Amino acid sequence: MKFIALCLILGLCSLQNTFGLDLSFKNIAKSTADVTTGVVKDVGNKLPTPKGLFETSKQLVAGYPFEFVSSAVNQLCASALSSNAITPKISPNIDKMYFQLRTACNRYSHPLLKADEMWKSPEFDPNKKVVMLATGWTTTVNETESVDLFAKAYACRGDVNFVAIDAGSFVDTLYTWSAFNTEELGMHIAKGLEQLEKIVPVKNIHLIGHSLGAHIMGAAARYFYESTGKLIPRVTGLDPAKPCFNEGEALSGLMRGDAEFIDVIHSNSGVLGKRNPTGDVDFYPGGLDPLPPGCVSVTCAHARAWEYFGETIYPGNENNFLGARCTSLTRLRENKCPKLTVPMGYATPTNVKGSYFMEVRGEAPFGMGGDKKRMLANEQCGACPDAKN
Repeated sequence: MKFIALCLILGLCSLQNTFGLDLSFKNIAKSTADVTTGVVKDVGNKLPTPKGLFETSKQLVAGYPFEFVSSAVNQLCASALSSNAITPKISPNIDKMYFQLRTACNRYSHPLLKADEMWKSPEFDPNKKVVMLATGWTTTVNETESVDLFAKAYACRGDVNFVAIDAGSFVDTLYTWSAFNTEELGMHIAKGLEQLEKIVPVKNIHLIGHSLGAHIMGAAARYFYESTGKLIPRVTGLDPAKPCFNEGEALSGLMRGDAEFIDVIHSNSGVLGKRNPTGDVDFYPGGLDPLPPGCVSVTCAHARAWEYFGETIYPGNENNFLGARCTSLTRLRENKCPKLTVPMGYATPTNVKGSYFMEVRGEAPFGMGGDKKRMLANEQCGACPDAKN
């Protein structure tokens, strides 16, 4: 199984010994070459500028080979899961799971089984909304850029209790085991949400998850509904993990219907993140290519989803990413999509449906509506005033 995780990230090893299948590097290379040839024929002279040629070459060299390998791994993993060939090495122990409440200067951790301790603590304001973030594979709440960014941005906004889910011990194992644990983790989080709902109205709860965290939060919302009969109003999936998660199979992951409204941001389509629409509204910043502008690796691309969303949390950035309902970025560039746009991220309206596309920049601010002066002005907003420069 370790080979699977390495293939997923590197795309440079043989899966033949692992599953007895003829998926050697030679065959992967051949298929990659076929894909590359097809893409080159499609591209033609449509992107004649140096920047366009660089972006196209980047996708061919770094994007599509990974997409092929990821699809192969996804099918193998799904088959193994459905045949009960994989069991989690480390089962979640709810006694060791924590919620972490973040303020501008402090972190307060409380056991999941004693969630009421957090909700009743002086640092928690029941009159404010609650945003919970679950991160993905190989991340923890104390060593995660996404948690730090979101905590600072929501502290800047000032109207939210921001809570991170510390489930790192159970999503820091081999990927397939981590994927297997998402349902049970979601069930445990739902128990904490049941206690929260006694203090904070359900309408004020927003769940966000990146990668495996998106599937964890989808499961949490489903179990919460099963226990209470109430739907969480919004779950946001930030590049929901693709490998092992297929609708209708052993692990379906985040899906529309898990909450009243599901919005999804895709940034590494078809590789580490899902490509197909999975929410009520799905955003494709930079299009369907595996690597968005500014990224030359799948890990960079996978992280872009939370970077995009985090950018929109700061006041004044709500409309940095305006997407148009369309079928592709190409049609958007050719002005063949409706002119009406909706914001992606913090201010996404909960009544929109469909797939939305938009252009993005390769560096911050990533949204085309972003402003560097405003970004610089927000650098200290939400930061601890006692922090050393």
